Amino acid sequence: MKKEVQGVVIETNGNIAKVKSNRHGDCKNCGACPGDNATVLEVQNPVGAKPGQRVVFELKEENMLKAAFVVYILPIIAIFLGSICGTWVAAKFGQSEKMFQIGGAIIAFILSVLYVKVFDRATNKNNKAKPIITRIL
Repeated sequence: MKKEVQGVVIETNGNIAKVKSNRHGDCKNCGACPGDNATVLEVQNPVGAKPGQRVVFELKEENMLKAAFVVYILPIIAIFLGSICGTWVAAKFGQSEKMFQIGGAIIAFILSVLYVKVFDRATNKNNKAKPIITRIL
């Protein structure tokens, strides 16, 4: 499913444009992004929009859900699984569970943060994941 959003092109570089748009309804309650109500996104520019022009671009909701899962849910799952692994390691070595649970959770959280960074870089390089300008207003 795709969502259409309006914005203003602020910069172009080849087939990529930076578009400033107001946050849509899904973002208004999040508060994760700093600043005012506008966000700047890198989008594909197959229509040749120029700086200052108002455009409509499509956001793939599937990509938004995938990113939300990786950023918010994956670290929680990693912490839980890390503490379970810590319990298993403590039992294997006959040690106190609490310290191994905490250590396992911390290690798993750090690994999940590293994965989020790798996912972010891969997503930024993948043009198929970027929104696409569909028309100039």
